[in-house]
Amino acid sequence: MNQLNIYLSNLEHNYKFLKGNLNSGTNLIAVVKASAYGSALLAITKRLEKLGVNTFAVAYSNEGKILRKNGIKSRIMVFYPQPSGFDDIIDNKLEACLYSVNILKKFHEKLIFKKLRNFPVHIKYNTGLNRLGFKPSCFDWIINQLKDDAFTLKSIYSHLAVSQAKKEIELNKKQIESFLKLRDKHIAISEINPKFHLLNSSGLFNFPEFQFDAVRCGIALHGFANRPEWDKQLIPVAELITSISQIHLVKKGEYVGYDFGCKVNEEKKIATIPLGHADGINRKLGNQKGKVLINGKIATIVGNICMDMFMVDVTKISCSEGDKVYVFGNENSVSDLAHSAGTISYELLTAIGPRVKRVIYD
Repeated sequence: MNQLNIYLSNLEHNYKFLKGNLNSGTNLIAVVKASAYGSALLAITKRLEKLGVNTFAVAYSNEGKILRKNGIKSRIMVFYPQPSGFDDIIDNKLEACLYSVNILKKFHEKLIFKKLRNFPVHIKYNTGLNRLGFKPSCFDWIINQLKDDAFTLKSIYSHLAVSQAKKEIELNKKQIESFLKLRDKHIAISEINPKFHLLNSSGLFNFPEFQFDAVRCGIALHGFANRPEWDKQLIPVAELITSISQIHLVKKGEYVGYDFGCKVNEEKKIATIPLGHADGINRKLGNQKGKVLINGKIATIVGNICMDMFMVDVTKISCSEGDKVYVFGNENSVSDLAHSAGTISYELLTAIGPRVKRVIYD
């Protein structure tokens, strides 16, 4: 029984909470990349569309293609379009986010070849994250390219590098100032009237005054906003549960797991759990780092994480083979689990593998 329970009622709570923090003229772009942060892409997207979301965003064109093939009618932005996926973008009426001279030119060539006009696109600027995006100095070149009627410019956007941090961070100030200047320059060109967006989930909480026309929310829809005080307002959508496969009594001086991972210095009761790094259980959670919940008690992971299983110390827990194990959920936060591994909730959530059954609760 390895399953990821998806609670759509929690998703609805988070969506309504986020919407309640938006200005009246600000749209919520629901980011559902990476199978909706490792949960259940179609179930999540369909519920959000039913709730009123009119714009989704994915990382790559194949994700958008899946949504279209399964009946999603709303607009779908593709953050990182690749030339190999241009046909999918066009055929499925997706919206390309253009981020470089090379990508813009090649997408333009594809539109010309197909004799298409007024195809919706978005422009991403690199204001300091230095991942993807046009430098602000490319403004004039971009404007000249977009004069071609092959394009219809839908929005201008950028991405903060440290949106969860305090406002005093200098990089945040520089990025916001850069984006404001770009916004003013675009607005000054009357024939082009795009929307503007800068903030992600944590940005919405930290910089509400810079909502502009839209906010891109992904992880917050799933119950996490990267700061404990914000997380309290949200409810985790996903809950990873399994059960105890076997319980061993391990004698003093014996070892648990591969490579002498854990030597016990007194007799221990050890439970084996049927999830491993092939299922997304990060190996850094091994050796007394990660904790799970069994019968309301905390059990510490001992030894190294195996491919298909891991072991926990249940010496002081009354439990039996077959008892439920809560890896993360509302009572055992994935944020805390991620912190134990020196990582973030995004990594643990998106790593949950296909062997783990997704169970949807309405």
